[in-house]
Amino acid sequence: MADDMMPRRSRTSAAFLPAVAFVFATVIFVVDAFVMIDIAVAVLYVTVVIMSITFCNRRGVLAVSAGCMALTVLAFAVQHWDEPVGNAMARCAVSLLAIAITTFLALGIQASTQAMRNQARLLDLSHDAIFVRDRNDVITFWNRGAESLYGWPAAEAIGAVSHALLRSQFPASKEKIAEQLLESGFWEGDIVHTRRDGSKVTVSSRWSLQRDRRGEPVATLETNTDIDDRKRAQESLAEAQAELAHLSRVSTMGELTASIAHEVNQPLAAIVTRGEASLRWLGIEGPPFDRVKRGLERMIADAQRASGVVRRLRALSSKEGLRMAPLDLNEAVEEAIPLMQREMGAHGVRLFLDLAEGLPAISGDRLLLQLVVVNLGLNAVQAMASVDGPRELTIRTQRDDESHIRVAVEDSGPGYDPSLEANLFNAFFTTKSDGMGMGLAISRSIVETHGGKIAASRKAAGGAVFQFSLPLNVEAQS
Repeated sequence: MADDMMPRRSRTSAAFLPAVAFVFATVIFVVDAFVMIDIAVAVLYVTVVIMSITFCNRRGVLAVSAGCMALTVLAFAVQHWDEPVGNAMARCAVSLLAIAITTFLALGIQASTQAMRNQARLLDLSHDAIFVRDRNDVITFWNRGAESLYGWPAAEAIGAVSHALLRSQFPASKEKIAEQLLESGFWEGDIVHTRRDGSKVTVSSRWSLQRDRRGEPVATLETNTDIDDRKRAQESLAEAQAELAHLSRVSTMGELTASIAHEVNQPLAAIVTRGEASLRWLGIEGPPFDRVKRGLERMIADAQRASGVVRRLRALSSKEGLRMAPLDLNEAVEEAIPLMQREMGAHGVRLFLDLAEGLPAISGDRLLLQLVVVNLGLNAVQAMASVDGPRELTIRTQRDDESHIRVAVEDSGPGYDPSLEANLFNAFFTTKSDGMGMGLAISRSIVETHGGKIAASRKAAGGAVFQFSLPLNVEAQS
Protein backbone atom coordinates (compact mmCIF):
# COMPACT_ATOMS: atom_id res chain seq x y z
CA MET A 1 0.00 0.00 0.00
CA ALA A 2 2.84 2.35 0.79
CA ASP A 3 4.39 1.57 -2.59
CA ASP A 4 1.21 2.76 -4.31
CA MET A 5 1.66 6.12 -2.63
CA MET A 6 5.29 6.41 -3.77
CA PRO A 7 5.78 8.75 -6.76
CA ARG A 8 6.89 7.03 -9.99
CA ARG A 9 10.26 8.78 -9.87
CA SER A 10 10.89 7.46 -6.33
CA ARG A 11 10.01 3.88 -7.38
CA THR A 12 12.42 4.15 -10.30
CA SER A 13 15.19 5.44 -8.02
CA ALA A 14 14.53 2.62 -5.53
CA ALA A 15 15.07 0.05 -8.31
CA PHE A 16 18.11 1.87 -9.78
CA LEU A 17 20.09 2.51 -6.57
CA PRO A 18 21.05 -1.15 -5.82
CA ALA A 19 22.57 -1.49 -9.30
CA VAL A 20 24.49 1.76 -8.86
CA ALA A 21 25.77 0.63 -5.46
CA PHE A 22 26.88 -2.74 -6.87
CA VAL A 23 28.74 -1.13 -9.78
CA PHE A 24 30.35 1.42 -7.49
CA ALA A 25 31.49 -1.28 -5.04
CA THR A 26 32.94 -3.29 -7.94
CA VAL A 27 34.89 -0.30 -9.24
CA ILE A 28 36.27 0.42 -5.74
CA PHE A 29 37.39 -3.21 -5.37
CA VAL A 30 39.10 -3.30 -8.78
CA VAL A 31 40.96 -0.06 -8.13
CA ASP A 32 41.89 -1.09 -4.58
CA ALA A 33 43.05 -4.58 -5.60
CA PHE A 34 44.82 -3.94 -8.90
CA VAL A 35 45.90 -0.28 -9.01
CA MET A 36 48.93 0.82 -7.02
CA ILE A 37 47.74 3.97 -5.18
CA ASP A 38 49.09 5.07 -1.82
CA ILE A 39 45.68 6.17 -0.49
CA ALA A 40 42.93 4.34 1.38
CA VAL A 41 40.67 3.71 -1.62
CA ALA A 42 38.51 1.31 0.41
CA VAL A 43 37.24 4.23 2.47
CA LEU A 44 34.93 4.94 -0.47
CA TYR A 45 32.90 1.87 0.54
CA VAL A 46 31.20 4.15 3.09
CA THR A 47 29.27 5.60 0.14
CA VAL A 48 27.93 2.14 -0.68
CA VAL A 49 26.86 1.64 2.96
CA ILE A 50 25.06 5.00 2.99
CA MET A 51 23.30 4.20 -0.28
CA SER A 52 22.15 0.83 1.12
CA ILE A 53 19.95 2.40 3.81
CA THR A 54 17.55 3.55 1.07
CA PHE A 55 16.82 0.03 -0.23
CA CYS A 56 17.82 -2.37 2.58
CA ASN A 57 16.48 -3.10 6.03
CA ARG A 58 18.71 -3.26 9.12
CA ARG A 59 20.00 -6.73 8.34
CA GLY A 60 20.59 -5.79 4.74
CA VAL A 61 22.71 -2.77 5.74
CA LEU A 62 24.76 -4.98 8.05
CA ALA A 63 25.22 -7.48 5.21
CA VAL A 64 26.35 -4.74 2.81
CA SER A 65 28.76 -3.43 5.46
CA ALA A 66 30.20 -6.90 6.04
CA GLY A 67 30.57 -7.38 2.28
CA CYS A 68 32.44 -4.08 1.96
CA MET A 69 34.76 -5.06 4.79
CA ALA A 70 35.38 -8.45 3.17
CA LEU A 71 36.20 -6.76 -0.16
CA THR A 72 38.59 -4.43 1.64
CA VAL A 73 40.47 -7.34 3.23
CA LEU A 74 40.41 -9.31 -0.03
CA ALA A 75 41.83 -6.35 -2.00
CA PHE A 76 44.58 -5.94 0.59
CA ALA A 77 45.44 -9.64 0.33
CA VAL A 78 45.47 -9.57 -3.47
CA GLN A 79 47.76 -6.55 -3.76
CA HIS A 80 49.94 -6.78 -0.62
CA TRP A 81 50.06 -10.51 0.23
CA ASP A 82 53.84 -10.69 -0.18
CA GLU A 83 54.70 -7.37 1.47
CA PRO A 84 55.62 -6.83 5.10
CA VAL A 85 53.08 -5.12 7.40
CA GLY A 86 53.36 -1.38 6.99
CA ASN A 87 51.46 1.56 5.52
CA ALA A 88 49.16 -0.67 3.44
CA MET A 89 47.97 -2.42 6.60
CA ALA A 90 47.34 0.93 8.24
CA ARG A 91 45.28 2.09 5.26
CA CYS A 92 43.29 -1.14 5.40
CA ALA A 93 42.63 -0.69 9.12
CA VAL A 94 41.51 2.91 8.58
CA SER A 95 39.15 1.79 5.82
CA LEU A 96 37.65 -0.94 7.98
CA LEU A 97 37.17 1.51 10.87
CA ALA A 98 35.53 4.08 8.57
CA ILE A 99 33.14 1.45 7.21
CA ALA A 100 32.25 0.31 10.76
CA ILE A 101 31.59 3.86 11.99
CA THR A 102 29.58 4.71 8.90
CA THR A 103 27.50 1.53 9.36
CA PHE A 104 26.70 2.51 12.95
CA LEU A 105 25.63 6.02 11.90
CA ALA A 106 23.70 4.72 8.89
CA LEU A 107 21.70 2.34 11.08
CA GLY A 108 20.78 5.24 13.37
CA ILE A 109 19.67 7.35 10.41
CA GLN A 110 17.68 4.42 9.02
CA ALA A 111 15.91 3.86 12.37
CA SER A 112 14.98 7.54 12.61
CA THR A 113 13.77 7.59 9.02
CA GLN A 114 11.69 4.45 9.60
CA ALA A 115 10.13 5.99 12.71
CA MET A 116 9.16 9.05 10.69
CA ARG A 117 7.70 6.84 7.96
CA ASN A 118 5.66 4.94 10.53
CA GLN A 119 4.30 8.20 11.89
CA ALA A 120 3.46 9.29 8.36
CA ARG A 121 1.61 6.03 7.79
CA LEU A 122 -0.41 6.69 10.94
CA LEU A 123 -1.36 10.09 9.53
CA ASP A 124 -2.47 8.30 6.36
CA LEU A 125 -4.96 6.32 8.45
CA SER A 126 -6.78 9.53 9.39
CA HIS A 127 -9.90 10.48 7.45
CA ASP A 128 -8.98 14.13 7.97
CA ALA A 129 -6.87 16.00 5.44
CA ILE A 130 -3.42 16.51 7.02
CA PHE A 131 -0.50 18.27 5.42
CA VAL A 132 2.66 20.06 6.48
CA ARG A 133 3.92 23.31 4.99
CA ASP A 134 7.17 25.15 5.57
CA ARG A 135 7.71 28.81 6.45
CA ASN A 136 6.89 29.83 2.89
CA ASP A 137 3.66 27.77 2.89
CA VAL A 138 5.19 25.21 0.53
CA ILE A 139 3.67 21.75 1.12
CA THR A 140 6.20 19.16 2.33
CA PHE A 141 3.81 16.38 3.40
CA TRP A 142 0.36 15.43 2.06
CA ASN A 143 -1.58 12.49 3.52
CA ARG A 144 -4.18 10.26 1.91
CA GLY A 145 -7.00 12.13 3.59
CA ALA A 146 -5.84 15.27 1.77
CA GLU A 147 -5.70 13.34 -1.51
CA SER A 148 -9.25 12.08 -0.97
CA LEU A 149 -10.68 15.44 0.09
CA TYR A 150 -8.99 17.72 -2.45
CA GLY A 151 -8.21 15.40 -5.39
CA TRP A 152 -4.49 16.15 -5.81
CA PRO A 153 -2.10 13.20 -5.33
CA ALA A 154 0.87 13.74 -3.05
CA ALA A 155 3.27 13.84 -6.00
CA GLU A 156 1.51 16.93 -7.38
CA ALA A 157 0.68 18.66 -4.09
CA ILE A 158 4.14 18.44 -2.50
CA GLY A 159 6.17 21.48 -3.55
CA ALA A 160 3.12 23.67 -4.23
CA VAL A 161 2.11 26.70 -2.15
CA SER A 162 -0.85 25.48 -0.10
CA HIS A 163 -3.03 28.62 -0.15
CA ALA A 164 -2.52 29.07 -3.88
CA LEU A 165 -3.21 25.40 -4.63
CA LEU A 166 -6.40 25.33 -2.56
CA ARG A 167 -7.45 28.94 -3.24
CA SER A 168 -8.15 29.37 0.46
CA GLN A 169 -10.86 31.77 1.65
CA PHE A 170 -10.10 32.73 5.26
CA PRO A 171 -12.58 33.95 7.91
CA ALA A 172 -10.19 36.82 8.71
CA SER A 173 -7.21 38.45 7.06
CA LYS A 174 -4.28 36.13 6.48
CA GLU A 175 -2.01 38.55 8.35
CA LYS A 176 -4.12 38.39 11.53
CA ILE A 177 -4.24 34.60 11.39
CA ALA A 178 -0.46 34.43 10.94
CA GLU A 179 0.00 36.80 13.87
CA GLN A 180 -2.19 34.64 16.13
CA LEU A 181 -0.37 31.50 15.01
CA LEU A 182 3.02 33.02 15.84
CA GLU A 183 1.77 34.28 19.20
CA SER A 184 0.03 31.14 20.50
CA GLY A 185 1.41 28.43 18.23
CA PHE A 186 -2.13 27.37 17.33
CA TRP A 187 -5.03 28.60 15.20
CA GLU A 188 -8.48 27.19 14.54
CA GLY A 189 -11.29 28.31 12.23
CA ASP A 190 -13.46 27.49 9.23
CA ILE A 191 -11.90 27.89 5.77
CA VAL A 192 -13.37 27.47 2.29
CA HIS A 193 -11.08 25.51 -0.04
CA THR A 194 -11.35 24.68 -3.73
CA ARG A 195 -10.88 21.08 -4.85
CA ARG A 196 -9.05 19.95 -7.96
CA ASP A 197 -12.37 19.64 -9.84
CA GLY A 198 -13.28 23.25 -8.96
CA SER A 199 -15.91 22.46 -6.31
CA LYS A 200 -15.87 24.24 -2.96
CA VAL A 201 -15.53 22.57 0.42
CA THR A 202 -15.79 24.12 3.89
CA VAL A 203 -13.37 22.67 6.43
CA SER A 204 -12.76 23.08 10.13
CA SER A 205 -9.04 23.86 10.07
CA ARG A 206 -6.55 23.47 12.93
CA TRP A 207 -2.98 24.75 12.59
CA SER A 208 -0.08 23.84 14.88
CA LEU A 209 3.24 25.65 14.60
CA GLN A 210 6.53 23.74 14.86
CA ARG A 211 9.61 25.60 16.13
CA ASP A 212 13.31 24.73 16.14
CA ARG A 213 15.57 24.71 19.20
CA ARG A 214 16.02 28.47 18.93
CA GLY A 215 12.27 29.02 18.94
CA GLU A 216 12.13 29.97 15.28
CA PRO A 217 9.09 28.73 13.29
CA VAL A 218 10.02 26.06 10.76
CA ALA A 219 6.77 24.36 9.71
CA THR A 220 3.01 24.25 10.22
CA LEU A 221 0.91 21.12 10.62
CA GLU A 222 -2.58 21.72 9.20
CA THR A 223 -5.50 19.36 9.90
CA ASN A 224 -8.74 19.92 7.97
CA THR A 225 -12.12 18.27 8.56
CA ASP A 226 -14.92 18.47 6.00
CA ILE A 227 -17.90 20.11 7.75
CA ASP A 228 -20.23 20.49 4.78
CA ASP A 229 -22.25 17.46 5.93
CA ARG A 230 -22.47 18.92 9.43
CA LYS A 231 -23.64 22.26 8.05
CA ARG A 232 -26.29 20.53 5.96
CA ALA A 233 -27.44 18.62 9.05
CA GLN A 234 -27.67 21.88 11.01
CA GLU A 235 -29.70 23.47 8.23
CA SER A 236 -32.04 20.47 8.18
CA LEU A 237 -32.41 20.72 11.95
CA ALA A 238 -33.24 24.42 11.68
CA GLU A 239 -35.88 23.65 9.05
CA ALA A 240 -37.37 20.94 11.28
CA GLN A 241 -37.47 23.34 14.22
CA ALA A 242 -39.20 25.96 12.08
CA GLU A 243 -41.77 23.37 10.97
CA LEU A 244 -42.32 22.31 14.56
CA ALA A 245 -42.77 25.92 15.65
CA HIS A 246 -45.33 26.43 12.89
CA LEU A 247 -47.30 23.38 14.01
CA SER A 248 -47.18 24.68 17.56
CA ARG A 249 -48.56 28.04 16.44
CA VAL A 250 -51.45 26.39 14.64
CA SER A 251 -52.09 24.11 17.62
CA THR A 252 -52.04 27.08 19.98
CA MET A 253 -54.47 28.97 17.79
CA GLY A 254 -56.83 25.99 17.98
CA GLU A 255 -56.71 26.12 21.78
CA LEU A 256 -57.34 29.88 21.69
CA THR A 257 -60.37 29.78 19.38
CA ALA A 258 -62.66 31.28 22.01
CA SER A 259 -60.18 34.03 22.86
CA ILE A 260 -59.66 34.82 19.18
CA ALA A 261 -63.42 35.08 18.56
CA HIS A 262 -63.76 37.34 21.58
CA GLU A 263 -60.89 39.58 20.49
CA VAL A 264 -62.38 40.02 17.01
CA ASN A 265 -66.04 40.19 18.00
CA GLN A 266 -65.53 42.96 20.55
CA PRO A 267 -64.42 45.65 18.05
CA LEU A 268 -66.85 44.38 15.40
CA ALA A 269 -69.78 44.65 17.83
CA ALA A 270 -68.65 48.14 18.80
CA ILE A 271 -68.49 49.13 15.11
CA VAL A 272 -72.05 47.91 14.54
CA THR A 273 -73.36 49.70 17.65
CA ARG A 274 -71.69 53.00 16.79
CA GLY A 275 -72.78 52.71 13.13
CA GLU A 276 -76.40 52.25 14.13
CA ALA A 277 -76.16 55.19 16.57
CA SER A 278 -74.63 57.40 13.85
CA LEU A 279 -77.48 56.49 11.47
CA ARG A 280 -80.07 57.43 14.10
CA TRP A 281 -78.35 60.76 14.72
CA LEU A 282 -78.28 61.50 11.00
CA GLY A 283 -82.02 60.66 10.76
CA ILE A 284 -83.17 63.34 13.14
CA GLU A 285 -83.72 66.98 12.28
CA GLY A 286 -80.61 69.03 12.91
CA PRO A 287 -78.32 66.02 13.43
CA PRO A 288 -75.53 66.44 16.01
CA PHE A 289 -72.62 66.20 13.61
CA ASP A 290 -70.11 66.33 16.45
CA ARG A 291 -71.53 63.09 17.86
CA VAL A 292 -71.60 61.52 14.40
CA LYS A 293 -67.96 62.52 13.95
CA ARG A 294 -66.92 61.01 17.28
CA GLY A 295 -68.87 57.85 16.42
CA LEU A 296 -67.12 57.53 13.08
CA GLU A 297 -63.71 58.12 14.68
CA ARG A 298 -64.40 55.38 17.23
CA MET A 299 -65.60 53.07 14.47
CA ILE A 300 -62.30 53.61 12.66
CA ALA A 301 -60.36 52.92 15.87
CA ASP A 302 -62.36 49.72 16.49
CA ALA A 303 -61.80 48.62 12.88
CA GLN A 304 -58.05 49.21 13.29
CA ARG A 305 -58.13 47.22 16.52
CA ALA A 306 -59.86 44.31 14.78
CA SER A 307 -57.40 44.57 11.90
CA GLY A 308 -54.52 44.43 14.36
CA VAL A 309 -55.91 41.27 15.94
CA VAL A 310 -56.27 39.63 12.53
CA ARG A 311 -52.78 40.74 11.53
CA ARG A 312 -51.26 39.24 14.68
CA LEU A 313 -53.15 36.00 14.14
CA ARG A 314 -52.00 35.77 10.53
CA ALA A 315 -48.42 36.38 11.62
CA LEU A 316 -48.76 33.78 14.36
CA SER A 317 -50.01 31.14 11.92
CA SER A 318 -47.56 32.01 9.12
CA LYS A 319 -44.84 29.54 8.19
CA GLU A 320 -41.71 31.65 8.36
CA GLY A 321 -38.17 31.05 9.47
CA LEU A 322 -36.48 32.67 12.43
CA ARG A 323 -36.67 36.47 12.15
CA MET A 324 -34.19 37.92 14.64
CA ALA A 325 -34.43 41.60 15.45
CA PRO A 326 -33.86 43.86 18.47
CA LEU A 327 -36.99 43.94 20.63
CA ASP A 328 -38.33 45.14 23.97
CA LEU A 329 -39.24 42.00 25.89
CA ASN A 330 -41.76 43.86 28.08
CA GLU A 331 -43.67 44.99 24.99
CA ALA A 332 -43.64 41.46 23.58
CA VAL A 333 -45.08 40.10 26.84
CA GLU A 334 -47.82 42.76 26.95
CA GLU A 335 -48.81 42.02 23.34
CA ALA A 336 -49.19 38.33 24.20
CA ILE A 337 -51.60 38.95 27.10
CA PRO A 338 -54.79 39.50 25.01
CA LEU A 339 -54.46 36.00 23.56
CA MET A 340 -54.80 34.56 27.08
CA GLN A 341 -57.45 36.87 28.54
CA ARG A 342 -60.46 34.81 27.45
CA GLU A 343 -58.97 31.62 28.95
CA MET A 344 -58.09 33.45 32.16
CA GLY A 345 -61.60 34.85 32.41
CA ALA A 346 -63.20 31.45 31.86
CA HIS A 347 -61.17 29.96 34.74
CA GLY A 348 -61.39 32.96 37.07
CA VAL A 349 -57.65 33.62 36.98
CA ARG A 350 -56.33 36.97 38.14
CA LEU A 351 -53.30 38.28 36.25
CA PHE A 352 -50.40 40.19 37.81
CA LEU A 353 -47.75 41.78 35.61
CA ASP A 354 -44.41 42.59 37.21
CA LEU A 355 -42.32 43.99 34.37
CA ALA A 356 -38.97 45.48 35.32
CA GLU A 357 -38.36 48.97 33.99
CA GLY A 358 -35.40 49.97 31.89
CA LEU A 359 -34.60 46.52 30.57
CA PRO A 360 -32.15 46.55 27.64
CA ALA A 361 -33.18 45.10 24.30
CA ILE A 362 -32.67 41.50 23.34
CA SER A 363 -32.29 39.97 19.89
CA GLY A 364 -35.08 37.56 19.03
CA ASP A 365 -38.11 36.60 16.99
CA ARG A 366 -41.01 38.52 18.53
CA LEU A 367 -43.76 36.10 17.49
CA LEU A 368 -41.89 32.98 18.60
CA LEU A 369 -41.07 34.46 22.00
CA GLN A 370 -44.70 35.53 22.40
CA LEU A 371 -45.67 31.95 21.60
CA VAL A 372 -43.46 30.79 24.49
CA VAL A 373 -45.19 33.23 26.87
CA VAL A 374 -48.64 32.11 25.65
CA ASN A 375 -47.73 28.41 26.01
CA LEU A 376 -46.43 28.89 29.55
CA GLY A 377 -49.39 31.12 30.48
CA LEU A 378 -52.01 28.68 29.19
CA ASN A 379 -50.30 25.78 30.98
CA ALA A 380 -50.44 27.77 34.21
CA VAL A 381 -54.12 28.68 33.71
CA GLN A 382 -55.09 25.08 32.99
CA ALA A 383 -53.05 23.87 35.99
CA MET A 384 -55.14 26.08 38.29
CA ALA A 385 -58.49 24.81 36.95
CA SER A 386 -58.91 22.43 39.90
CA VAL A 387 -57.84 24.91 42.61
CA ASP A 388 -60.58 26.02 45.03
CA GLY A 389 -58.69 29.01 46.41
CA PRO A 390 -57.37 32.11 44.65
CA ARG A 391 -56.15 31.53 41.13
CA GLU A 392 -53.33 33.95 40.45
CA LEU A 393 -51.02 34.14 37.44
CA THR A 394 -47.91 36.29 37.67
CA ILE A 395 -45.71 37.11 34.68
CA ARG A 396 -42.46 38.73 35.71
CA THR A 397 -39.50 40.12 33.77
CA GLN A 398 -36.19 40.99 35.42
CA ARG A 399 -32.49 41.32 34.78
CA ASP A 400 -31.03 37.86 35.36
CA ASP A 401 -27.37 38.93 35.29
CA GLU A 402 -25.16 41.28 33.31
CA SER A 403 -25.86 39.46 30.07
CA HIS A 404 -29.35 37.90 30.37
CA ILE A 405 -33.00 38.81 30.96
CA ARG A 406 -35.38 36.38 32.65
CA VAL A 407 -39.10 35.87 32.08
CA ALA A 408 -40.92 33.95 34.82
CA VAL A 409 -44.50 32.64 34.70
CA GLU A 410 -45.79 31.73 38.18
CA ASP A 411 -49.10 30.16 39.16
CA SER A 412 -50.90 29.29 42.40
CA GLY A 413 -51.88 25.82 41.27
CA PRO A 414 -51.09 22.46 42.83
CA GLY A 415 -47.62 22.30 41.27
CA TYR A 416 -46.27 19.13 39.68
CA ASP A 417 -44.91 15.81 40.84
CA PRO A 418 -41.15 16.22 41.45
CA SER A 419 -40.54 12.84 39.78
CA LEU A 420 -41.83 14.32 36.51
CA GLU A 421 -39.46 17.29 36.45
CA ALA A 422 -36.88 15.62 34.21
CA ASN A 423 -39.51 14.95 31.53
CA LEU A 424 -41.49 18.20 31.57
CA PHE A 425 -39.86 19.58 28.42
CA ASN A 426 -39.74 16.28 26.50
CA ALA A 427 -41.80 16.01 23.33
CA PHE A 428 -45.17 14.22 23.70
CA PHE A 429 -44.94 14.16 27.49
CA THR A 430 -48.12 15.43 29.11
CA THR A 431 -50.24 14.90 32.22
CA LYS A 432 -53.42 16.10 30.48
CA SER A 433 -55.86 13.54 29.07
CA ASP A 434 -56.41 15.64 25.95
CA GLY A 435 -52.93 17.15 25.67
CA MET A 436 -50.37 16.60 22.90
CA GLY A 437 -47.31 17.24 25.05
CA MET A 438 -45.75 19.61 22.53
CA GLY A 439 -46.16 23.06 24.08
CA LEU A 440 -43.28 22.89 26.56
CA ALA A 441 -41.04 20.95 24.16
CA ILE A 442 -41.50 23.55 21.44
CA SER A 443 -41.01 26.35 23.97
CA ARG A 444 -37.67 24.83 24.97
CA SER A 445 -36.65 24.53 21.32
CA ILE A 446 -37.50 28.19 20.68
CA VAL A 447 -35.65 29.42 23.77
CA GLU A 448 -32.54 27.34 22.99
CA THR A 449 -32.60 28.55 19.39
CA HIS A 450 -32.32 32.07 20.84
CA GLY A 451 -29.30 31.01 22.89
CA GLY A 452 -31.26 30.88 26.15
CA LYS A 453 -32.31 28.32 28.75
CA ILE A 454 -35.69 27.27 30.14
CA ALA A 455 -36.42 25.57 33.47
CA ALA A 456 -39.20 24.72 35.91
CA SER A 457 -39.36 24.73 39.70
CA ARG A 458 -41.95 24.19 42.43
CA LYS A 459 -42.95 26.98 44.81
CA ALA A 460 -42.77 26.27 48.52
CA ALA A 461 -46.22 27.78 49.09
CA GLY A 462 -47.74 25.79 46.23
CA GLY A 463 -47.72 26.28 42.51
CA ALA A 464 -45.04 26.20 39.88
CA VAL A 465 -42.65 28.60 38.19
CA PHE A 466 -41.66 28.20 34.54
CA GLN A 467 -38.96 30.62 33.52
CA PHE A 468 -36.58 31.22 30.67
CA SER A 469 -33.58 33.51 30.26
CA LEU A 470 -32.41 35.13 27.03
CA PRO A 471 -29.09 36.80 26.20
CA LEU A 472 -29.01 40.55 25.70
CA ASN A 473 -28.65 42.09 22.27
CA VAL A 474 -25.13 43.48 22.68
CA GLU A 475 -25.27 45.34 19.36
CA ALA A 476 -28.43 47.18 20.36
CA GLN A 477 -26.77 48.47 23.53
CA SER A 478 -23.60 49.74 21.86
